[in-house]
Amino acid sequence: MSLFATLSRSVALTIILVVTSPMAIAQLEPTEEQRQAAVEIADSLRYGHYAEVSFDEAWSQEAFGRYLDILDGQRAYLLSRDIEPYRHLETDLADTLFDGELDEAFALYNRLNERHTARVEWLLEHLDDDTTFNFDGNERLELDREDAAWAESQRELDALWQKRLKNDALTLALSDQDDEQIVENLRQRYEGQLSRLDQTESEDVFGLIMAAVTSTIDPHTSYLSPRQGESFDIQMSLSLEGIGALLQSDGEYVKVSSLVAGGPAERAGVLEPADRIIGVGQEDGEMVNVIGMRLDNVVDLIRGPKGSVVKLDVVPAQAVDMTRSQTVEITRDTVDLEDQAAQSEVIDIERDGATHRLGVIEIPTFYVDFDAWQAGEDDYRSTTRDVAKEVEKLKRQDVEGIVLDLRNNGGGALQEANSLIGLFIDRGPTVQVRDADGRINLYGDSEAGTLYDGPLGVLVNRLSASASEILAGAIQDYGRGIVMGSQTFGKGTVQTLSDLSHGEIKLTRAKFYRISGASTQNRGVEPDIEFPSLIDPERIGESSLDHALEWDTVQDVQYRRYGEPERYLDALLSAHQERAAGNPNFRYLERQSALSRELREQNTSVSLNREQRERETQAQEAEQLALENQRRRALGLEELEEWTDARDATALSDNDSEDGNTDEEDATSVERAHVLEAAEVLLDYAHLESTQRFVNR
Repeated sequence: MSLFATLSRSVALTIILVVTSPMAIAQLEPTEEQRQAAVEIADSLRYGHYAEVSFDEAWSQEAFGRYLDILDGQRAYLLSRDIEPYRHLETDLADTLFDGELDEAFALYNRLNERHTARVEWLLEHLDDDTTFNFDGNERLELDREDAAWAESQRELDALWQKRLKNDALTLALSDQDDEQIVENLRQRYEGQLSRLDQTESEDVFGLIMAAVTSTIDPHTSYLSPRQGESFDIQMSLSLEGIGALLQSDGEYVKVSSLVAGGPAERAGVLEPADRIIGVGQEDGEMVNVIGMRLDNVVDLIRGPKGSVVKLDVVPAQAVDMTRSQTVEITRDTVDLEDQAAQSEVIDIERDGATHRLGVIEIPTFYVDFDAWQAGEDDYRSTTRDVAKEVEKLKRQDVEGIVLDLRNNGGGALQEANSLIGLFIDRGPTVQVRDADGRINLYGDSEAGTLYDGPLGVLVNRLSASASEILAGAIQDYGRGIVMGSQTFGKGTVQTLSDLSHGEIKLTRAKFYRISGASTQNRGVEPDIEFPSLIDPERIGESSLDHALEWDTVQDVQYRRYGEPERYLDALLSAHQERAAGNPNFRYLERQSALSRELREQNTSVSLNREQRERETQAQEAEQLALENQRRRALGLEELEEWTDARDATALSDNDSEDGNTDEEDATSVERAHVLEAAEVLLDYAHLESTQRFVNR
């Protein structure tokens, strides 16, 4: 009888796991340096964090639960009896932290390591038992077990892992691998996991404990080991040679959280936020499976010298099945200031027999050449200076309005956000910053004069964060223009980096508030005119992060209102909705977004029957393909045969403008649709304002 036929039978026939002897695995212990660092971290959180942190029993319970989630979030290794000896940490973890007593937290990790090691050896043993796979039966594998109860017996976990092993094999079988290839690939995967477990060091465990401690306070406060501190410094200097993508852990997977403006990944157009990376390979090397691998190890695999190529096995964000991965290649490079520079274009809109010109300035980040600035050079580069040049260029072309495109702009230098706002107002406050002691500092533009006082729009999306939100919020509060797009990220906190006796701590020390008194934290900036988006706010954004600080308000400040855009919102929204109803790209965005949410809610488990799995996947992808082809037919584009081809086609059309194509050709791009519609809305606004001024004369 085959291995996987056996796995489909009663649990009673399963082989019981033989637990590895504790003596067979090295027992990791905290160092004196780590004990001292733990005390320093606890003091920093108590006395230096923006929020008022109470290290009481409720906190201990939360932190202990978080530690268990980090160790075994899917409840797949530890048994209930493994955890019981450490349950007292639920009430006194705070005390042990302040005393630097980390031994029991390390002991719990050691127990997890024993169970994990034994489980991987169990998987390898089952691979060697038989190499003929059978995917019949009616079993299903639950995909998310984070709310599951801890198993009471090894037999329960054996049943779970029989399904997981079958799913691993089925996933490879669905990518057209034969039995021999499946066994070899799974053996390499599991042996790689064993090797990584064996290489775990004391510093790794300390990092996990401190991650549990800091993440219960807020998602941006964290401990950086000496090694991580080095990497952080490299990233901040933009000299890191890699792909220009920010990654985060998402259960057993590594997820793309955002792309660096002007970076290799963004230029290649092959990665998107919420994509999951399941394999990494070098140009001429084998693909390494990274499911379950620690984030910093995945980052190390992706890094490499400038000009070299890295291969990534990627499951697209919109994929409904983890078997539907794609291999992409990205040439590693550094990110230069020039790659992040503001750029402008003119969009021509035909209405009533007349051509109207609207300017768009893309601002990828808020940058400044600090070295040149500090050296006193007169011609140093900065966002404000570059945008000012683009504004002057657009004014010479007689545009009727300017859109500032802040989509995907994750922030940067606060001083640049302040000075950039100053191009569009005549002096005034721009943002309030409240520190951990409750003191509020007011920042703003102190220079008299306005570079541009015409109709203004701001285009944002879920990846517009921090300084981008300050600018969009200020434009909205001043009544200076129309904000369009989708709700922004909601990153309204400020972090500082401080040295510890061992490592560093990144600590949330302050919070941003708009001049109207509302925080940008958690809620971000709500657009005046909302555009549909494929970025799911439940998966990307501050509100999707555990323990994100809450939205609140402070006292507003005095400022001058420049206009009353809210008077025209009903008319603007009506005109926008009429255009959107006839725009294939907007209809596609609305329907695809709704379908993606629906499919995610449905896919809580996967079938382990090959035919059923294929039917379910094909049915779901058929719905997605039908939506894409409906869009393509409306635009006069060639239809696709496979849904997996949609991303390549979309990326190609998104890059059309770089090839000198016209606005008409650019309109085939989903992303381009937002820019073109933003120009349309701004033109409506300019005409409404002009009409109102004429009436008031």
